Amino acid sequence: MNPVELIIRKRDGGELLPAEMKHFITDYIEGNIDASQMTALLMAIYFKGMTNSETRNLTDIYINSGSRIEFPPDMPTVDKHSTGGVGDKISLMLAPIVAACGVPVPMISGRGLGHTGGTLDKLEAIPGFRTDFAQSDFIKFVNTSGLAIISQSEKLVPADRLIYALRDTTGTVESLPLITASIMGKKIAEGAHNLVIDLKVGSGAFMRDLEKAQKLGELLTSTGIAFGQKVKVTYTNMNSPLGFYCGNALETREAIDYLKGETAPDIDIITRRLAKEMLLLTGVYSDPQAAETKIDQVISSGAALEKLIAMIRQQEGNVNVIDKYDILPTAKYELPVISSQEGWIKSINSRQIGYALVSIGAGRKTLKSILDMSAGAWLPHKIGAKLDKQQILGKVYCNDKSAGEAAVKRIKAAYEISATKIETEEIILIP
Repeated sequence: MNPVELIIRKRDGGELLPAEMKHFITDYIEGNIDASQMTALLMAIYFKGMTNSETRNLTDIYINSGSRIEFPPDMPTVDKHSTGGVGDKISLMLAPIVAACGVPVPMISGRGLGHTGGTLDKLEAIPGFRTDFAQSDFIKFVNTSGLAIISQSEKLVPADRLIYALRDTTGTVESLPLITASIMGKKIAEGAHNLVIDLKVGSGAFMRDLEKAQKLGELLTSTGIAFGQKVKVTYTNMNSPLGFYCGNALETREAIDYLKGETAPDIDIITRRLAKEMLLLTGVYSDPQAAETKIDQVISSGAALEKLIAMIRQQEGNVNVIDKYDILPTAKYELPVISSQEGWIKSINSRQIGYALVSIGAGRKTLKSILDMSAGAWLPHKIGAKLDKQQILGKVYCNDKSAGEAAVKRIKAAYEISATKIETEEIILIP
């Protein structure tokens, strides 16, 4: 097989056969094809796309590139995947809630990608918290506590792990077939029989418009069905950063606050909706109202918080973080973002905010970037909010004051202010 020939064929819009695609990816994993050639293929796929058959074949190659995790067929396992957003800490609350409702949640999550944050990065802001466990530990955690959130091991879907990292640095993140194979490959290989997808749409998402998002949703669903996995897609608004805080330690603290009863309206709406969909998809609950009642109960009683504590303990984190936030990393500087106009927030360039946070260390510029777990921002105002002139729009937390001041300017510029009233936006885009 000549890799250049396959790159050219895909560049010209041709279709790759299953054996050709498998050989190319296997050679890349084994080091016989270098990163420049894999990058060329990814870019060709980005521009020319893939057929549904190619997407399923790529997913199959991902799944079978390593080992698979198996849970008993009658065990109603469910997972959730988010396509990524700014301030998205939903998994940190969602997994404990669903587990407290009696449904096991095996979750293999990722790190920050592009302008978006990663669940693993947020959890690792907790001192001692580990995500690099063996598959046997993962299974044990799910069987004993009902949940676990770990990273991809070298044995689980290694093809995706290597290509995922390359996509982040080559501008090929937004490709629908590559997104689909990456998501479904991991989620099927991890053993969850049911999957709810939080497909984010808007300025802070990889999917900017609902029409394109729905195409991705259809591709994810059909691919899941082809592999015997039940999939439910929920489309949520990502035009404003989620919650009040962005940044790893800050979002972890906000997630803990949520399970204690303190919440931002948008993350509450999304968390409860996804939790309900997860419970219904498994069949453990058939009545939506009964599912909602149970979700209310496990949050208000503290049962969901206890599940989070159990997960932190089993994954060797410091459980004192629940009551002592000062053990989380704290930034040296707190810089205000001041509104220079009076009016209503018309739009927010959430992607620009995401990259502003990357510039202060809250996200990665390269694969080898070291995260500043304390860096981030407090951004409480959403589209439709009324602002006064010289009102505090938000705050930037950083350890490099010069970089922080530059981030303040970029964040301020991300807000468009209207002199006339703007209506608030729906959080769930398709009821």
